[in-house]
Amino acid sequence: MRDGGVSVGEALVGLLEAYGVTDVFGIPGVHNVEMYRALPRSGITHVLTRHEQGAGFMADGYARASGKPGVCFTITGPGLTNIMTPMGQAYSDSVPMLVISSTLDVKNWGQGRGRLHEMRSQLNAAATVSQIAATCYSARDVQDRVAEAFSLFASARPRPVYLEIPLDVLKQPAGRGWKPRALASKPRATPDEIASAVARLSAAARPVIILGGGARRAGTAAAKIAEKTGAVIFTTIAAKGAIADDHPLLAGSLLPNPLATKVIMAADAILAVGTELSETDLWYQTFDITTGLIRVDIDPASLARPYPADLPITGDAEAVLSDIADSLPDQNKADARAGQVRELRIACADGHDDLRQTITTVLDTVRAAVPADTIIASDMTQIAYAANEVLRFSQPDCYLHPAGFGTLGYALPAAVGARVACPDRPVIAMAGDYGVQYTINELGTAAELGKPLVVLLWNNDALGQIRDDMVHKGIQPNAVTLINPDFAALAKAYNCDAIRPQTLDELSSALKTGLAAEGPVLIEVRPAIVKG
Repeated sequence: MRDGGVSVGEALVGLLEAYGVTDVFGIPGVHNVEMYRALPRSGITHVLTRHEQGAGFMADGYARASGKPGVCFTITGPGLTNIMTPMGQAYSDSVPMLVISSTLDVKNWGQGRGRLHEMRSQLNAAATVSQIAATCYSARDVQDRVAEAFSLFASARPRPVYLEIPLDVLKQPAGRGWKPRALASKPRATPDEIASAVARLSAAARPVIILGGGARRAGTAAAKIAEKTGAVIFTTIAAKGAIADDHPLLAGSLLPNPLATKVIMAADAILAVGTELSETDLWYQTFDITTGLIRVDIDPASLARPYPADLPITGDAEAVLSDIADSLPDQNKADARAGQVRELRIACADGHDDLRQTITTVLDTVRAAVPADTIIASDMTQIAYAANEVLRFSQPDCYLHPAGFGTLGYALPAAVGARVACPDRPVIAMAGDYGVQYTINELGTAAELGKPLVVLLWNNDALGQIRDDMVHKGIQPNAVTLINPDFAALAKAYNCDAIRPQTLDELSSALKTGLAAEGPVLIEVRPAIVKG
């Protein structure tokens, strides 16, 4: 407590709690300790990370798994620059993240006086990876900006919000007004827009539905639309699990496959929902969609680029799809195209090269060994690139992958965040031997949680995908091999167990052991396991 009542830093914690925040990721430092003054007497759990990058990725995984905003506390200067990579990942993948940082006293901004952690402009740096970036010059500013952040998360495309509070403001008396405000609602489609969408889909002979991350919780309505119209359903990586993988009209996450492209190009109506139809969704720089495109998105800007829609609808995916599904004639056309979907999936699988077939065998073992509700956070690695297509899920929010920004080091801290968000669900981090070393220090954070968490490490002693890309492009492979640490010994140094299965049966057993352990377990897998 400070003279005259609580400080702004203390009141901030109470305000976050009032907005429903239960967990915060971060690292206390000399410039943000005022934010920590009230934490011990609050209902908020603080997760101490080993690096601000880990804090940001944990907040990302937390948000994707729970649907709640992930919240981080960081400090001036390097605290911000360290967390900007996770902020960029969350921005590209539309993940709600609130980053609250200290900044120097206003009188010292940009003065070049050599103050600790001094930057020319924290705000301008953070703005490059934020939907909102704001400086709070007073207690009222903090209240307004926090309200703005949670209103954005509740009603618009969710992306990172960055708030910085000068050191002198953090210490000021808080005053009054620290109460949560009513939040805005998500937009809905007009009756005319719903009627137009229904007419176009009803008249189509070869409709297609593409579900993106913004529609990952709209799967029930999307399935009804598909069944009533005979539409083939594709999902982006972010929407895996929106439709149960055994649904007869679900083609799956096959958008980059040329065989899938043919189906989409032959469509006479395409309902694309909650997706930018971007390069990282399609892996085509140009995708020839010229007619019949119905786009539904909560972000009006996404409706105009890169593929203009014949019918653009601004609205929440679940609400719009539910309205369309309820308005379509009560009929079942699923059988009409189920055979085409089945043949497409078989043809895509038959086209796998030897490496993809090897990894698919490993992933099939993983899928069979773990419960259906297991959360898997993946990294940018060959096993994840295969999983993006072939790993099957029966419910949403189970597969967390850094699709848009494509950063290494995501899997382990994101899995820790999911572990915090969903303490009763199994969680796996799936990473490669190179990428895991970006954030391997967060094994310490995982160990401190004292809960089971499996790190499935795909070890080929190389930057395997880059090596293969070099070969494909006629470049002599270079700078793609490395001397790895003893991962098992490294895990044990963090008080974690380690297993090196030699056969697929041993992998299955190791996964079950790991998910039942009292703390993290690293399972190191090499490609030769398929021959073991």
